[in-house]
Amino acid sequence: MKNYKIETKCVQGGYRPGNGEPRQIPIVQSTTFRYETSEDMGKLFDLEASGYFYSRLQNPTCDTVAAKICELEGGTAAMLTSSGQAANFYAVFNIANCGDHVVCSSTIYGGTFNLFAVTMKKMGIEFTFVTPDCSEAELEAAFRENTKAVFGETIANPALTVLDIEKFAKAAHAHGVPLIIDNTFATPVNCRPFEWGADIVTHSTTKYMDGHGAAVGGCIVDSGRFDWMAHAEKFPGLCTPDDSYHGIVYAEKFGKEGAFIYKATAQLMRDFGSTPAPQSAFLLNLGLESLHVRMERHCANALAVAKYLESHEKITWVTYAGLESSPYYALAQKYMPKGTCGVVSFGVKGGRRAAETFMKHLKLAAIETHVADARTCCLHPASATHRQMNDEELIAAGVSGDLVRLSCGLESADDLIADLAQALETV
Repeated sequence: MKNYKIETKCVQGGYRPGNGEPRQIPIVQSTTFRYETSEDMGKLFDLEASGYFYSRLQNPTCDTVAAKICELEGGTAAMLTSSGQAANFYAVFNIANCGDHVVCSSTIYGGTFNLFAVTMKKMGIEFTFVTPDCSEAELEAAFRENTKAVFGETIANPALTVLDIEKFAKAAHAHGVPLIIDNTFATPVNCRPFEWGADIVTHSTTKYMDGHGAAVGGCIVDSGRFDWMAHAEKFPGLCTPDDSYHGIVYAEKFGKEGAFIYKATAQLMRDFGSTPAPQSAFLLNLGLESLHVRMERHCANALAVAKYLESHEKITWVTYAGLESSPYYALAQKYMPKGTCGVVSFGVKGGRRAAETFMKHLKLAAIETHVADARTCCLHPASATHRQMNDEELIAAGVSGDLVRLSCGLESADDLIADLAQALETV
């Protein structure tokens, strides 16, 4: 479906049934797969043949949905994971190991920050965090001899900063490393990072792709453009023999189009087992079929809400890249001219206590540790997703005590604004 538009790919990408086959993708609810001979199965274990032997590594339902997301992003290979956290971990750990270094935007999601700054630090991987608004010189200064990747989010959660993808891609490539972009908030409907120089894209499919709060999941997509062998000394895991697979060199056997995902599947999924359930993949596909329709409504509602809040006397500031007053408006127009996302961040006058009072009185918007749902929800990040951070880290992440993150759902914009209005009256 290479030449079809993204709306068509959302509906029909990844799966085309043959004559008499199921119109909807089948749920292959099986842990294992039968073979006639040990030789047949041996070829799978040697990566000499394609197929399935154990669903901890691969499953037909999951691979079908991964293929759709791959088409949406314009990549060459993709894999599903059990969560967005697993996707980000695999994407980095696939090429960065103990003793290595990664350059990362400082405004990334709090859970990802903890994964990188705390857990992966214990594994011997060090991260240098730079503001997404840094100058080219400041970005350049963050690199080291042992840097293996650059990581950022298209739209940061919840700071809503917009990453200058071309700037970060240029810096990454100048140092012979890939740019990994978490494209969860924008989705490929509104931004396709590969078109701007990114090399690997990740998603928390739990968010807009699922869209209904039904299934946790993640995805990694490879652009197939980064030449691993050209920088073989930096990426021995891809460019030297893997003893656990009889000396296979992934970059040689699968080329730059498939090496990254083959290694992440055959090695990391085998060993860590962050496996998505086939049923979850099936539910994800249902969400993907309407993604292009929902994103337009999410963005329209968020823009209407942002404009209302911007003029309200009890709101001290509003962050939404779709507002012309936003410092990220120009970048948003460049990378996401059709719209950004449905999430608005703002500060309630009176600080943390006022923000908590406001949230208690919302009726339509539910307080949830979630975002990007068909139903409007909100969160006070400093008390929830970012509560493990100290004040200095909160400031670096763009999270203040008065910040409320509102994820605008698919309801009437008029009803959402009326709900905000009555809640603000209590502040």
